[in-house]
Amino acid sequence: MGGMSQTHRRVLLAKPRGYCAGVDRAVQAVEIALGKFGAPVYVRKQIVHNKHVVRELEKRGAVFVEETDEVPEGSVVVFSAHGIAPQVREEARQRNLTQIDATCPLVTKVHNEAKRFAANDYDILLIGHEGHEEVIGTSGEAPASIHLVDGPQGVGGVEVKDPAKVVWLSQTTLSVDETVQTVAALKTKFPQLIDPPSDDICYATQNRQAAVKAIAPECEVVIVVGSRNSSNSVRLVGVAKDAGANAAYLVDDAGEMDEAWFAGATTVGVTSGASVPELLVEGVLGKLAALGFAEVEEVEAVKERMSFQLPRELRK
Repeated sequence: MGGMSQTHRRVLLAKPRGYCAGVDRAVQAVEIALGKFGAPVYVRKQIVHNKHVVRELEKRGAVFVEETDEVPEGSVVVFSAHGIAPQVREEARQRNLTQIDATCPLVTKVHNEAKRFAANDYDILLIGHEGHEEVIGTSGEAPASIHLVDGPQGVGGVEVKDPAKVVWLSQTTLSVDETVQTVAALKTKFPQLIDPPSDDICYATQNRQAAVKAIAPECEVVIVVGSRNSSNSVRLVGVAKDAGANAAYLVDDAGEMDEAWFAGATTVGVTSGASVPELLVEGVLGKLAALGFAEVEEVEAVKERMSFQLPRELRK
């Protein structure tokens, strides 16, 4: 029997993985808008950061644009899950667009925190990635008050009006551990820094990271299904490596997997980012089965039961 264990190949499948409530709601919003208004429905930015989702919606008549001024006057526009700065809404009003706001409610919560602290004359230290749509949208709520801090290395350059009136907020899709490090560095520099009323890193980001942490120590390789521009998917790769996987790779789909990654491996972990359809995970599992990793064990770290109402404009 001893020899058997050498060839015993298995997959540990992380749960929760894939679609979060905000993504599910945003994708549905575009589908329902197409049904209600007919094609074309314009979408400002990628509705969610997944190229397969975008391609499927394009086939059904969604037209993706970068900015509001690319949308013909009087058309229907959907705002992506990542949120928008207030001026974007104003531009849409001026173009007489029918606006459907698919911003995730958990992103809206951060916007509301930013507005409230700015109104009370706080400096806001926003932990997040420069250029990410969510950061651009949140910063737009109070550009004079918000300073972006992109990880622990960004702490040194931060300057504030009054060190007694400083609060930190964060992008919803960061690594929990890295954010803790950044906050610690900020508190060393600003001892009176106050915490947000509730954690800004969203339930789905935290749960997907917890699930990959649970499987990574047993895995030689972890495959994270997700697109390169998906912040939460990219973070899962780092979390997997930090938690003990020898290697971790981000792939959009099974076609991007390299057989050489699995040479000598006995346990492969699989998870997916919050904007990833389960069909793409099934494709990865299929390819792994063909390579001899046929046994799949799902490991559930946290129970997830979150759902959100559709955008107001689309409710019956």
